[in-house]
Amino acid sequence: MFGLYVTHPQVKIDPAVPVPKWGLSDIGSARARMAADTAWARQLRRIVSSDETKAIETADILAAAAGADVEIAAGMHENDRSATGFLPPPEFEDAANWFFAHPEESFKGWERAIDAQRRIVSAVERILAGHDDTRPIAFVGHGGVGTLLKCHLQGRPIGRDRDQPAGGGNLYCFSLADRRLSCDWTPIEKWQGWM
Repeated sequence: MFGLYVTHPQVKIDPAVPVPKWGLSDIGSARARMAADTAWARQLRRIVSSDETKAIETADILAAAAGADVEIAAGMHENDRSATGFLPPPEFEDAANWFFAHPEESFKGWERAIDAQRRIVSAVERILAGHDDTRPIAFVGHGGVGTLLKCHLQGRPIGRDRDQPAGGGNLYCFSLADRRLSCDWTPIEKWQGWM
């Protein structure tokens, strides 16, 4: 059976609001609803989310379609970037490039990529250790840590070339039996499901 890592789609960017409290934009909400209208979303039996607003909103939309509850899991949050606060998009992209290129160093006080990777891998492994592998599960979170988890699952070094396309709202699928990826980042409303 399959597991998914799902990233929240587009958010309402508000420099006056802490990033973990940002919610989905109208476009992001519409994309999440389109994803919830797919066969794969209705197959989900368990949905586990980060505790950040945008992830919970995405998870809630998917859970309504699946008839499942949303579980909030510690350790699934995005890499901690609070040291710099809000960065305008061009500066953020430069910082993210640096973050992935120097995984053992901190960008101006950010959580290091290797630490964020250990955290997300530990959270997912802890949840899957007690999960029934016959039940499809989705982890709903964020692009940065989702990419770090993907690098781990593929046994590849941390690199931004394995990151999702800009904008968010993508997923990758992996087998619960052996943790092997069966698809790369795919827009949530376009994925055709487990093969």
